[in-house]
Amino acid sequence: MTSRRIVSDEKNLFERDDGSDRRSAASDIAPAVPAAVIMKLLGFTVAMIGGPIGVYYLTVHTIFRGSSTWAGATAALTANLVLIAYVIVAMREDQSDKIAAEEQAKKRR
Repeated sequence: MTSRRIVSDEKNLFERDDGSDRRSAASDIAPAVPAAVIMKLLGFTVAMIGGPIGVYYLTVHTIFRGSSTWAGATAALTANLVLIAYVIVAMREDQSDKIAAEEQAKKRR
């Protein structure tokens, strides 16, 4: 078998001398996602795991006296409430970002 030799007129990264390498540019070290968003996500994750399990074990022997069906239904309801709360918080956050962008646009005019 033969091999091809690719001849290119372009310089590779090590041969460039125009100063356009990425090391000379200023580095952006800001996180891609704000810390508040990560904390909200972690909080809702803990609530989604701990809430239904806690409600199940709390209600199975105290309120429903051993009926695991009703305790499971209550746990499912709790999981749905946490999910609905997360969606509401996410929608409000999205709306607040849009309102803040509109206010900045008004200030620029």
